[in-house]
Amino acid sequence: MHSTRTAPLPTEQTPPPAPPDGVAAEKPASVRPRNRITWAVTTLAALGLIAFLYFGRPVLLPIFLASFATMTFRPVMRWLEVIRIPAPAGAALVMACVLTLVTLSFVRLSHPAMQWMKDAPIHVDQLRQRARSLLALAPRFNEAAAAVDKLVSTAPEKAPAASSKAPTVVEVKPPAAGTGWVTWTSAFLELTVATIILTYLLLAAGSRPLEKLVTMTPTLRGKIQAVEISHEIQRGISDYLFAVTLINFSLGLLVGAGLALLGVPNAAMWGVCAAVLNFIPYFGPYAGILLVSLVGLLNFPNFGTGVLPGLWYLLLHLLESNLVTPVLLGRRCLLNPVMIFISLIFWTWLWGIPGAWLAVPILVAIKVACERIPRLSAVAELIGR
Repeated sequence: MHSTRTAPLPTEQTPPPAPPDGVAAEKPASVRPRNRITWAVTTLAALGLIAFLYFGRPVLLPIFLASFATMTFRPVMRWLEVIRIPAPAGAALVMACVLTLVTLSFVRLSHPAMQWMKDAPIHVDQLRQRARSLLALAPRFNEAAAAVDKLVSTAPEKAPAASSKAPTVVEVKPPAAGTGWVTWTSAFLELTVATIILTYLLLAAGSRPLEKLVTMTPTLRGKIQAVEISHEIQRGISDYLFAVTLINFSLGLLVGAGLALLGVPNAAMWGVCAAVLNFIPYFGPYAGILLVSLVGLLNFPNFGTGVLPGLWYLLLHLLESNLVTPVLLGRRCLLNPVMIFISLIFWTWLWGIPGAWLAVPILVAIKVACERIPRLSAVAELIGR
């Protein structure tokens, strides 16, 4: 009887033994250093970008301002192209209209603004007297105000007696008059001229610079996709900025008209301030409401009438922020309030007042770009509401 031998079955690789309970499985040693290197490189790149934005402000700020101004006027340029006006001539026409409007507004409103700033000490005294008259309604507040006035009136009389024992002469040399003002004015003029020239060149060039930059993509499919994405991003940002500009202009017009009907002097100046301040989220509108409220209290003797200008401004702001802007822009352009506040703090620290104006447009540009790039869709969800 022959014994048959069965062929041995192929042995399967046995998996490594599972770790005991309560002990996490260790990652391969080659993965941990790579993750640490990636986080380190990302952190260094972010810090380097922030330093580049901060120290490159004289060069980057005109580029950012001109780019967003170009996107704001892009719908007007598209309309001029429809009626067969060449891009250079259309850009010149748009810039001429904008500069004329800004110049006329400056000439018309500069004198009232300078006069109001010159009379600021008088306004402060008037507000102090109004506050005292309001505090006098309550006896306790009246006694506290009298005590404060007594301390303030007696403090200057005691100061010479205490200092008569050891007289000292301190000579303070003031800085050169006008040095800081001249430096600030020069920097502002340089920024303004550079922004105007660059805005005209970008409007006259149209979308050609962006298309040429996109053609650097190596593959044909990548070039086509990059061109489509760039056009969508540019159109989305330009429509948003144009709509926001119209909303803020209309808000300023309504604020100025209401203040004029209420009898507030220089109503046009406060309307322009409302339109400009509304570009700065949170702080801008409420700073304007505070200013208009103080102006109303200064110009009307009755407290009930004096609060009407501030209430009118507040009512328009609430309608604009909660009804008009969401309806006109749609839910796609709504942003997370926390991200808006963080962006405002960051860009104000980085670039000052121009950075505060650019905080929301930059955030919108990032959101629109991330929506068009599948890998960055999570960032768009984080920025959006």
